[in-house]
Amino acid sequence: MNIKSTIDLLRKVQCPQNVIAHCIAVSELADEMAKNCDADREIVIIGALLHDMGYARSNSVNHALIGAEMARDFGLDDRIVDIIERHIGAGIPKEEAEELGLPKKNYMPKSLEEKIVAHADNLTRHTKQITINEAIEAMQRKLGKEHPSIERIRRLHEELEEICGLRDIFSSYN
Repeated sequence: MNIKSTIDLLRKVQCPQNVIAHCIAVSELADEMAKNCDADREIVIIGALLHDMGYARSNSVNHALIGAEMARDFGLDDRIVDIIERHIGAGIPKEEAEELGLPKKNYMPKSLEEKIVAHADNLTRHTKQITINEAIEAMQRKLGKEHPSIERIRRLHEELEEICGLRDIFSSYN
């Protein structure tokens, strides 16, 4: 699967154009992150392009599960399916998943590729890159200052900063 066929797939499933634009922006940032560490860039790019494909059928948190199921139905690589399913925030542990009405399952990103796409998504508002502080502030407004996801996003940022040299990437955007 290449970039063009991936975008064609988003159009085929009738993903809204603004979501496609967001996915392209996320894939560009994710690729920059992946260049600086030992990640599979092809999986990162395709996973980032498809991470929100579930928005073609749902506008809620379950878009990740729906998108993962759609990807499975298209016979996509399990690594891409996992990126789609685990990209929300900095991950959702099974206890929180149940509270959100999702099947009680761990939706925490595991692989480096999953973590990169999840974090690139956190750092992309619509099509604009934002800072980690802006991402945390937005999450706090939405979920509350003490929500456990706030600490998860900080830890994910620190982990990827160490592994992928995020400081170098972000300084080139200033």
